[in-house]
Amino acid sequence: MRTIYRNGAVYTGELPLCRAFVVEDGRFICAGSDEDALAMKEPGDEVTDLKGRFVCAGFNDSHMHLLNYGNALGAADLSQHTQSLSGMKEYMKEFIREQSPKPGTWVRGRGWNHDYFEDERRFPNRRDLDMISTEHPICLTRTCGHACVVNTMALRLAGITGNTPQVEGGLYEVDESGEPNGIFRENAMDLIYGCLPEPAKEDIKEMILAASKALNRYGVTSSQTDDLLAFNNVPYERVLEAYRELDAEGRMTVRVYEQSQFTTLDGLKAFVEKGYNTGWGNHWFKIGPLKMLGDGSLGARSAYLSQPYTDDGSTRGIPIFTRQQFEDMVEYADSQGMQVAIHAIGDGILDDILAAYEKALARHPGKDHRHGIVDCLITRPDQLDKFAKLSLHAYFQSIFLDYDIHIVEERIGKERAASSYHFRTLYETTHASNGSDCPVELPDVMKGIQCAVTRTTVKDHVGPYLPEQALDIKQALDSFTAEGAYASFEENVKGRIAPGMLADFVILGANPFETSPEELARIPVEATYVDGVCRYSIETEGKQK
Repeated sequence: MRTIYRNGAVYTGELPLCRAFVVEDGRFICAGSDEDALAMKEPGDEVTDLKGRFVCAGFNDSHMHLLNYGNALGAADLSQHTQSLSGMKEYMKEFIREQSPKPGTWVRGRGWNHDYFEDERRFPNRRDLDMISTEHPICLTRTCGHACVVNTMALRLAGITGNTPQVEGGLYEVDESGEPNGIFRENAMDLIYGCLPEPAKEDIKEMILAASKALNRYGVTSSQTDDLLAFNNVPYERVLEAYRELDAEGRMTVRVYEQSQFTTLDGLKAFVEKGYNTGWGNHWFKIGPLKMLGDGSLGARSAYLSQPYTDDGSTRGIPIFTRQQFEDMVEYADSQGMQVAIHAIGDGILDDILAAYEKALARHPGKDHRHGIVDCLITRPDQLDKFAKLSLHAYFQSIFLDYDIHIVEERIGKERAASSYHFRTLYETTHASNGSDCPVELPDVMKGIQCAVTRTTVKDHVGPYLPEQALDIKQALDSFTAEGAYASFEENVKGRIAPGMLADFVILGANPFETSPEELARIPVEATYVDGVCRYSIETEGKQK
C-alpha cells in the first residue's frame, strides 16, 4: 500500500519547494506536484493532507553519543541547575531525597557548567560534594563530558590517593596537601568510571531505546554515534550485540552509524580482524569510522592549543595521543579501507591530526576516504586550507556557539578567535555536516540551525560572532540532512526526499525559509517518520500527557 502526502511545503534538497510525495515499502517513490502524486493512487492507498506544513528529510545528527545520552537520561540533569554552585548542591540533595537510593549506592549527575555559576565561578570539588552526601559515592560530570568531580566516599571506593599514578592523557587534581580534590579530567576519569555499576546488555538496550525515543521527538532519524567505549567496564561486543538484537527485534527507531572508538592499535587491529569495518551492517545499524579523541574541551581548558590559554598561561590543555600514535592508528585504518573521524577542538592537537592524515593519504592517494575532524573549533587559516587540500570532512556543532560565544575570546584571545568556528568556510571548501555532540548539548536540531544561521546565542541573542561565517537556511538544513548522509557514504540512500531514498522525514510546525532567523528554534517538530512509519507525533504525545 502506498501513502500519498499532498498539499505540503516539501523541501526535497532542492529549491523551489514542491507540494507532495509518495511513500511505498519504506521508500519515497515520487516527489513533485499534487497532480504527480495523486496520479499514482491505486485502490486502497492512503492520502494524507499535509495542510500546508513544511516537510524535509529526517534530521541526521552526525556526531553524538547515543548510549551516553540514554545513560544520562537516568541521572540527575544538572543542565538546568547550574545558575549557582550552591543551587546545584541543593538540587542534588533534593534529587537524592526523591530517589531514595540505598546507602552506598552511586549517585550520578551530568550537565554542570562552572562558567554559569553566579556565586563562585570554579569547578566544584570533593568538599562541595561531601556537603551533598557522605552516605553515597557521587560522580557529577561536566556538561562537556571531559571532566567530572566526585566526593570523598567515591575517592575511597576507587582507592585513589595522592600516591596514585597520574594517567597518560588525563589528570586528577590535588589540593594543597597533595591529596585528590575530586576533580578528574580526560583519561583520568576512567579511574572513577571503572568503579561505576556495570550495565548488562538489557540495560544497554533500554538506554538505546530511551535515547532513540528522545531523538525522534527532535526530528532525528539518523545518528552517527560514538558508543563502544561509553562504559569502560563493558566490552564493546556487548554494545554491538545490544544493537544487533534491537535491529532483529524490529525495535530500532533511529538509524545508527557507529563511530567506533579505539585507543590502541592492537584493539583496532583485533576489531578489523573480526570482520568489522566501515560499511559492515545494514541501514539500521552500520559500522562507521574509527573514532579517536584528540583532546578535551574549551570550557574545561583541556582542548590542546598550539599556544597557552590567554586566561591561563600555565596550560595549553591536554593531548590524549601523541602524533606518532595518531600516525600509527590512521595509517592502519586507512590501509584497511576504514574511514577515520578524530575529535579536535584545539589547534595544537589539530596540527598532529592533520599531519597524520597527510602522511597516510600520501601513501594511498586518490581514493574516496571521507576521513574527518569532529568539532573543528579552534583553527588557523593554514589549517583551514589543509582541510580542503586533504578533502577532509568537517563534523561541526553549530549549537556550541550558544555557550562558546561567552568564553572563546577570553580563553584564546581575539586573534585566534578570528579564525575559529569557521563553519561556512568549511562548508563551502569541503564537505561539512552538523551535530550536537549530545549529551554535551541536547539534540535539538532547530536550535542548531538557528545558531548556524544567526551566529548568536539562542535565548538572549548575544553576538553575532563572525557573522560572515553564518550558513543560509538551505545550507543549515542540508548540514543536518544531505551532508550527514554524505558523511556515512549514504548520500544515495537517504538525506533527501527523492525517488528511491529511504522514507525518513520530519514535519515541522513552520517553514524555516519563511521564518525569522531569531525564531527558528521555536519551530516545533510535529511528526517524525522513519522507514515511512510515524515514530513521533506531537498530537499523540499531547493526548498521552
